[in-house]
Amino acid sequence: MTTDGFTTCLWFDGQAEEAADYYVSIFKNSSIGRVGRYTEAGPGPAGSVVAVEFTANGQKFIALNGGPQFTFSEAISFQIFCSDQQEIDYYWNRLTENGGEGGPCGWLKDRYGVSWQVVPDRLIDMIGDPDPEKATRTSRAMLSMGKLDIAELDKAYAGE
Repeated sequence: MTTDGFTTCLWFDGQAEEAADYYVSIFKNSSIGRVGRYTEAGPGPAGSVVAVEFTANGQKFIALNGGPQFTFSEAISFQIFCSDQQEIDYYWNRLTENGGEGGPCGWLKDRYGVSWQVVPDRLIDMIGDPDPEKATRTSRAMLSMGKLDIAELDKAYAGE
């Protein structure tokens, strides 16, 4: 392979450049890279964007204007691990603004239909705790939430 790691390709129906700009505006350590445009050879209008390379939170992506044939589903999602409630609130609010929608257990869809999980970085340890009572209480609390509330998860974990 000529590069390290993987690049995730996100398929859009004409919004590739807009989506790349949107994601870069939300995440730190982000930038727009090369922009590929259709030529006279098509299949899109000459000069229109076919693909945009971008980095979001240090991860490599390509936004592709592939057309309406495929859409996003919850079968693929991106996890954002947050250290505090302020981070959870920030990502949840930014990703659900202007047409995004919240879902259960910290999941949401952004305005383009891409699924995200906005979760505390310690959630896996809490729901996987070897003490089954702690794990069960935390899991039940999580299952009752849309946007996750760290203070409430901590209370459930502690048995309060």
